[in-house]
Amino acid sequence: MSKLKVFCFGFGQVAESFINKLINEKKDFDLSVTSRQETHQIEFNNIKINSYQFTDDKFDSSMKKKIEEADYILVSIPPIDGRDIVANYLDTNIKKITNCKWITYLSATSVYGDHKGDWVNEDSTTHPTSDNGISRLEAEKNWKSLSNKKNFPLQIFRLAGIYSNKFNILKRLKTGKVQIVDKKNHFFSRIHVEDIANILFKSLDNFKNNEIYNICDDKPASQIEVAAYGAKLLKLEKPNSVKLEEVESEMLRNFYKDSKKVDNKKMKVFFKYNLKYPSYEEGLNYIFNNGM
Repeated sequence: MSKLKVFCFGFGQVAESFINKLINEKKDFDLSVTSRQETHQIEFNNIKINSYQFTDDKFDSSMKKKIEEADYILVSIPPIDGRDIVANYLDTNIKKITNCKWITYLSATSVYGDHKGDWVNEDSTTHPTSDNGISRLEAEKNWKSLSNKKNFPLQIFRLAGIYSNKFNILKRLKTGKVQIVDKKNHFFSRIHVEDIANILFKSLDNFKNNEIYNICDDKPASQIEVAAYGAKLLKLEKPNSVKLEEVESEMLRNFYKDSKKVDNKKMKVFFKYNLKYPSYEEGLNYIFNNGM
């Protein structure tokens, strides 16, 4: 069997988790990634990887061949100043990706905006309220346009709030670096990074062009509820909460603009996937019991 040729624009926690999944599944692959630093070689889990410089105003032209030969292209770089620099680069520099099975663009559920705590699915109205949501929705439109123009195989994953063994509320509760806002009827959806990686792996052999999927767990919940559960695991007092009008951080206030419950049925049915962590409870229990 020939090697999978994988190219990752960005190499953060989702891309790393996906590559770990390929390793654990004994897949033979050739991997190239990008970073903001000058082109260099890195080592990841005993694998040597070429990391190509790629920023909003500079890129290493030698990565072009790797992109044109890629089987799978994962895009996790968010928009910069409202512009999707990856879509712009591909549009300008890449005419054809001969063997590409998919390009996966990692978007966010912030594109839905505020739905007053109601359920949303992939057909729901998108009216983002945050700068992040607005730029993500514009990026999705750019990716769909690029896919149609150049016949690139595209799927879009709208990710809920990501948590992992490395980044989670248990760590923030232990350090006391957590501010919980008390807002009635306010719901967030979330997803463990390992479930994202598993779904990406499933999609290697199960792909449909120009589809959008919500990637989230089964149990939307308020931040108060999640923090209370985490505090109980750690045997700590529940953290104090503040009213939204008392919050000084503009970023945090924006975070609480939107309330919605994100539906994941399409994801589970199409990829025939049972979540490893169906809710924050299973996820936080695993993190707590496996060395935070």
